Amino acid sequence: MAAGAAILLLGLIAGGITLYADRAGKSDLSRFATGDLAALTVPPQPLATPDHAFQTREGAATTLADFRGKVVVVNVWAMWCAPCRTEMPTLAKLASAYEGRDLLVLPINVDATPEQIAAGEAFIDTHAPLPFYSDPSFQMPFELPGKGAMPQTVLIDRQGRIRASFSGGADWAGPEARALVDALLAEPG
Repeated sequence: MAAGAAILLLGLIAGGITLYADRAGKSDLSRFATGDLAALTVPPQPLATPDHAFQTREGAATTLADFRGKVVVVNVWAMWCAPCRTEMPTLAKLASAYEGRDLLVLPINVDATPEQIAAGEAFIDTHAPLPFYSDPSFQMPFELPGKGAMPQTVLIDRQGRIRASFSGGADWAGPEARALVDALLAEPG
């Protein structure tokens, strides 16, 4: 009987060590899936970011890998998408609240024509300090976990890994979003 209890105790200890090792160095971001972010999706393991190129305001090619070292809140949006435009002021507030820290709010416009892109630039200019990036190929929404959802927001850690995603409009300046960003910023780089 004592031998059986000892084996059971050793099994429990080994299980606890395994559970601890699996969680070591990882945060449980799913705890932030409440309130306005109740539909937040957190993959069981961080995902690689796509290498799809998009454009800076000046037309230079860039990829998400170019922002490694910062926590990045990627938001894919278009002028024709009403929820996209509605949430943009909250993304601007989030960017303002974290100015000077290792956070970049990165809106990527997916409008296709020069006229639509110009309208998107003008719209973003009213939402300082947000930068303007574009993907006129409309491919980025399909490269991200939401597989085409609009708007779509993806949170990337400093190591360049997708840690959480959200499809649809949300209040990105609210307490749930700020707590999520704070958790990512608190992780070692």
